Amino acid sequence: MYIVMLGAPGTGKGTIGKILSQDLNLVHVSTGDMFREQINKKTELGKKIQSYMESGNLVPDDVTIETVKTRLLEEDVKEGAILDGFPRTVVQAEALREFLKENKPGAKRVAIELDVPDDEIIKRVVNRLICTNKSCGAIYNKETKPPKKEGICDVCGSELKRRQDDNEETVTKRLGIYHQNSKELIDFYRKNNALYSIYPKDLEIAVRNIKKFLEEYKKGVR
Repeated sequence: MYIVMLGAPGTGKGTIGKILSQDLNLVHVSTGDMFREQINKKTELGKKIQSYMESGNLVPDDVTIETVKTRLLEEDVKEGAILDGFPRTVVQAEALREFLKENKPGAKRVAIELDVPDDEIIKRVVNRLICTNKSCGAIYNKETKPPKKEGICDVCGSELKRRQDDNEETVTKRLGIYHQNSKELIDFYRKNNALYSIYPKDLEIAVRNIKKFLEEYKKGVR
């Protein structure tokens, strides 16, 4: 099963996606992580991606689609994956559908929408701290979930940092772009009877409800 995590930046797609990844034994594939890897390697693609991300714009469809297609051909995702940050447009959703038809015939595809108010998202993002250890990637919030020791990850002891693009101006711009694109994208999955929408106010309850939906969807109950 290929599970698409939908939602604006800061809704918890990464956090919930990683929990589902562990519980369902599916690889968590984050376009953000792939993009940042290119940026850190200082590749030509990474330089282009960085310019889009720092300005608050989305990476163009063709670059995003090619990056994800390449990743989904790897051995560890042949049985499915949690897709975090892709697709973000109907063009990307259609590309994913055609890719799976051609390369993964019979694979189920479903979208989980995390629906959170904009004002709450902004508060989450501007106070977000992320572990610099890529294999850990724990996420904290200076107000609602601070680390026990300032600037240090509780899990692995690595340094915590705020992403350069986690500021109110960039987040507000991203939210505007997301809302412009999301209606058609959400409608795309709704029309395909492959959408589950939830407000993840309580993380534990949200994960439990999502897993219940996925189990019923897999069995064909939904």
